[in-house]
Amino acid sequence: MPKAIQYGSGSLIYFQGDAAERIYILQNGKVSLIYQDIETGDDVRTPVQPGEFFGVKSALGRYPREENAMSLTDSTVLALTIPEFETMAMSNTRIIMKMLKVFSNQMRRIHAQVSSLMKKEDVAPDVGLFNTGEYYLKNKRYSQAKYVFSRYLTCYPNGKNTLQAAQNLQAAEAALGSADKEKSKGTSAPPASPARTQAAAAKQIDPAKAYYDALSLFSQEKYQEAYQDFKKIVDENTEPEWMKKSSYEMGRCLFFLNKFDECIKYYTVMLTQYPSHPEIRDVMYYIGQSNEKTGAREQAAAFYKKILAMPSPENDGVTTKTRRALETLEG
Repeated sequence: MPKAIQYGSGSLIYFQGDAAERIYILQNGKVSLIYQDIETGDDVRTPVQPGEFFGVKSALGRYPREENAMSLTDSTVLALTIPEFETMAMSNTRIIMKMLKVFSNQMRRIHAQVSSLMKKEDVAPDVGLFNTGEYYLKNKRYSQAKYVFSRYLTCYPNGKNTLQAAQNLQAAEAALGSADKEKSKGTSAPPASPARTQAAAAKQIDPAKAYYDALSLFSQEKYQEAYQDFKKIVDENTEPEWMKKSSYEMGRCLFFLNKFDECIKYYTVMLTQYPSHPEIRDVMYYIGQSNEKTGAREQAAAFYKKILAMPSPENDGVTTKTRRALETLEG
């Protein structure tokens, strides 16, 4: 029988790349399908209206999800297996007509995109992506530049422009950090004197030392203090490696502070920022645990199964604790 599943605001229903085993109907609330335009790096968001299906193409085609599906508000979604959907469609021709209309609109959009690309100069995908990032960087659109260069380094780690892309990514992150600091200063503050500038530079934290100091606080179960110190490293926005490590630890602090809803939302955003984070399986485990703590057992099980389906060293710690959590949940 189809299952009605509750999703909180900001929850991910499925990830891009997930195995497509279910078809969904939005009963109430708001859901958005989110994917990235490879040409510009911008997020493309398609709203799902109550009563509409989503996740149909990948499920029927037996290929991985092409987008992220996110609940924008508290939502109720009906999940159907493929045989359940086929039975429903065979007994209700209106469903088939509605699907054809949706697919027709999607095909028109894809056709327009392909036609636009065909008119442009034939450029290798990696070169086109790099050039797009440079365009955004030169035009001071730093958020878009950061996203595009991150995607370049993820998709083409050995590309001919890898070194320059990494440098450009750092430049974009530095520019974003400077802009955030300027905003926080306000417009009424007087310009800093050279002496004050030197003093501020002297106060700049050593991210490695700060990270391990915060980790020590975490080990002492001083989670709130640790959270604040990890956040300072992220806010400094100077060393991407330590920012990434600290971002992960901030989510762990939220979990151990029993702020489970905040942990879910924080890690959900982090997954979109760092899709190749080295601790991604641990991140998903904590999202599953947080869902379980808040009573969202279906979502918890989905995350556990996703972790177990991912490639991993045999009998590593994450696999062991995830398997144990899933067995307890389903037992």
